[in-house]
Parts: sequence; C-alpha cells; structure tokens
Amino acid sequence: MKNAIYPCLWFNQNAKEAAVYYLDIFKDAKILSENPFVIIMEITGNRLMLMNGGTEYSFNQATSLVIPCDTQDEIDYYWDKLTLDGSPGKCGWLKDKFGYSWQVAPTVLSKLMSDPAKAPKVMYAFMQMTKFDINKLIEAAEN
Repeated sequence: MKNAIYPCLWFNQNAKEAAVYYLDIFKDAKILSENPFVIIMEITGNRLMLMNGGTEYSFNQATSLVIPCDTQDEIDYYWDKLTLDGSPGKCGWLKDKFGYSWQVAPTVLSKLMSDPAKAPKVMYAFMQMTKFDINKLIEAAEN
C-alpha cells in the first residue's frame, strides 16, 4: 500500500488549538502540513489528521488513542497533561479538554493479563483504578 492509513479527528473549528495542545504534550510531535480546514501532524511517528469539521459530529468513547507507557512516570505525565481541563475515566481512560478519548496504559498489562491464573486478579485491580498504577497491578498478579 502506497499510503499508510491514519485517523482523522473531527474538531469544531478548533483543530489548530488542538494541534498546538498536542505539540505541547507529545515532545516528538510535529505539524507536517496545514491549511484552514485540515492539519496533518505526527505524534510518536503516527500520522493524524485534525479537521475543522464544525458542530455536526462530536467525539465519543467508541474511538480512542492508546498511549503505551513503560513506566509510572510516563503514565503520570500523560495522565496529568491530558486530564488538565479534561476528565478522568476508569481503567486508564480519559477525555482531553476537546472531549477526545485516550487510554494511558502500561505496557506490562498485556504480560500480566496473559497468565490465566493471574489475569482475574489483575483485571479486578485495574477495574478499581482511574489512572493505572503499575505497582498495584504487579502486586495483584503476585498475590
């Protein structure tokens, strides 16, 4: 395939504001192209289109972007930045100030969930969380 598939996020005439917001949060983010209707940007090597679409549609939790985090410091950083003027959810989900849903998830979670004996305990632990706590997940798997 010549061109990679990438998501388009429909904003209410504030795509530029969102792009600047994401540039501040994701240190490797950059704008690739921009016009009055569409901004193409890259975050962690992944292309996104931010479109000034108007009020006809709005974001919902059916679509989210996942931020895989290796450390608790990474989880804390992204959680704090994205929930500022946004809202926390359960199990690592949140909405940023534009109402877009993100999942700030520890990379160790898939390993912990792959053991059938440990998975129910780990799942019970993370179902109690808003922001993920890696140490509590590991403790749940070990107990």
